[in-house]
Amino acid sequence: MAYVDGFVVAVPRQNLKAYEDMARLAGTVWKEHGALTYVECVGDDVPYGELTSFPRSVQAKDDEVVVFSWITYPSRQERDAINAKVMADPRLKDSMTSAPFDAKRMIYGGFTTLMEM
Repeated sequence: MAYVDGFVVAVPRQNLKAYEDMARLAGTVWKEHGALTYVECVGDDVPYGELTSFPRSVQAKDDEVVVFSWITYPSRQERDAINAKVMADPRLKDSMTSAPFDAKRMIYGGFTTLMEM
């Protein structure tokens, strides 16, 4: 089963188009280097919870929208190899230094698939 990298970020609404442009380029690069899928989703029904929630997890402000993303790979080993190629790709050289969101509030991690239906 696939290995998955997951991400949650808060993007200022006025930067959503710039984020989409950045994500489109990133997705192209990841797919060219071997990722199986690259998905970006904008929060539509993500209420601010009393204790926990997607907005709380990234300290989303009133003028920000939560973006939930994932990339799938054939395995953890292939993910590591693909990510090394992606990080060395010159097309993404400045993407995080000029990101249209606060990268310090990004949540991310790698996950093994428990089940898939």
